[in-house]
Amino acid sequence: MFNQNFLLMRTQRLINLFNRIFKKHSSLLAIACFALFLDSCKVKETDVTPEVPKEDTSPANKFSAEIASTWAEMQLKLTKTTSGYTPPVAARAYALGGLTMYESVLGGLTNNQSLAGQLAALTILPKTETGKEYNWAISANAAEANIMRALYAEVSRPQAVTNKQIIDSVEVVLKNANKTGVAQDIIDRSEKYGQSIADAIFEWSKTDGGHEGYKRNFPTTYVLPVFDGAWQVTENGQKIPMQPTWGSNRTFVPANQEMPLPNPINYSSSLTSPYFGQYFETYSINKSLTPDQKEIAAFWADNPTETFTPAGHSYNITNIAIKQSKAGLGKAAEAFARAGITLNDAFINCWKCKFKFNNERPYTMIRRTIDANWKPLFVTPPFPGFPSGHSTQSSAVSDVLTNFFGENFAFTDNSHEGRKDNTTGIVLKTRSYKSFADFSREAAISRLYGGIHTRQDNETGLAEGRKIAKNVLALKFKK
Repeated sequence: MFNQNFLLMRTQRLINLFNRIFKKHSSLLAIACFALFLDSCKVKETDVTPEVPKEDTSPANKFSAEIASTWAEMQLKLTKTTSGYTPPVAARAYALGGLTMYESVLGGLTNNQSLAGQLAALTILPKTETGKEYNWAISANAAEANIMRALYAEVSRPQAVTNKQIIDSVEVVLKNANKTGVAQDIIDRSEKYGQSIADAIFEWSKTDGGHEGYKRNFPTTYVLPVFDGAWQVTENGQKIPMQPTWGSNRTFVPANQEMPLPNPINYSSSLTSPYFGQYFETYSINKSLTPDQKEIAAFWADNPTETFTPAGHSYNITNIAIKQSKAGLGKAAEAFARAGITLNDAFINCWKCKFKFNNERPYTMIRRTIDANWKPLFVTPPFPGFPSGHSTQSSAVSDVLTNFFGENFAFTDNSHEGRKDNTTGIVLKTRSYKSFADFSREAAISRLYGGIHTRQDNETGLAEGRKIAKNVLALKFKK
């Protein structure tokens, strides 16, 4: 357990370590990463007085969830500052981080079992030595450091060196915070196990179709389909849509690979058709947005490079729930695994549908048939509209989190507190919700307010998300 003095010492140690890094790597990116990470290390009441969940006294839950939360926060920041981490790519990375965290502490969860043999093509993972003692915080720390290096620091990008320095330094600090009084053989064994879990999961991930996806967000070989109502280049000017083949990736949950796709409303040029009505509603709402509607749209914009992406928003909400419920390490790791797997599969299925139908965005249809000078509140994302990715992933995650943390779990979302939205100039505040379902509905409607989706995009996304969640919830985490 951590006391306040120890946490202050840890923070000072981080400052010293990062100061050494910045003498060698003084880029603005490095400075931004450090500032963001240091903010997450401020002493909070939940850090000082963690409680072990009463419902599960497994060895892994005797450790604070701080290791899990710190690495999740680190990944959120790395995703924001590392180029190429578009929403689908980010969702996959969060899934790998969450799964690695869970499997690295599995030996300390009395009532849980591995997802090897349940997830697609994941047949076996390293096991602990029978009768040997492990420190689950040290195991999780080594595992997360390894998977983060594989995802963010083992590539030829400008941020790679800085990312690795940051990951390495955080690993050292957290290891030192947990090794006091632990025998060296336990430390070595725990680290080796965590590292082997991360290595095995990363090797498995290389065959899912999304490996190094950050290198091919906009493949020049992709040929745009042409038909009435097809997606076209919008005001963002991006001629090749984002990740057009992502939908062919392997899902984590086999059942999600086989889900039938929903059909959009049929295209029609008639001004009295349901098709026209969908886009006209978006146009009408955007002509008279209230201040609150604009703030909702800005809060859920989650633009890459400016934020940790829509998937990161849901992953951060998971972290908020972990801290609020005062979960132990084991429960936190399971929560991140459940949320991450859900996010990955939600984006794959959503992208499969997007690029099967290639539906045009409101920007294209409204300017063609209603108002040639109209612009949405936000710049349109560079990929087809049906269904909404925000709606799909938030609905799926909200169902999974509801199942894990309970109905009517009220919380305050501080994901963007104090950040100024670049498009609207709105300084974002916290937003409070009565339940996880409450946040998913607001995330969905925000896309209509932003002028970048129709109602059918959002409602279909919400419905599909619930189906994806049902398949994730069928996984047997418990024995």
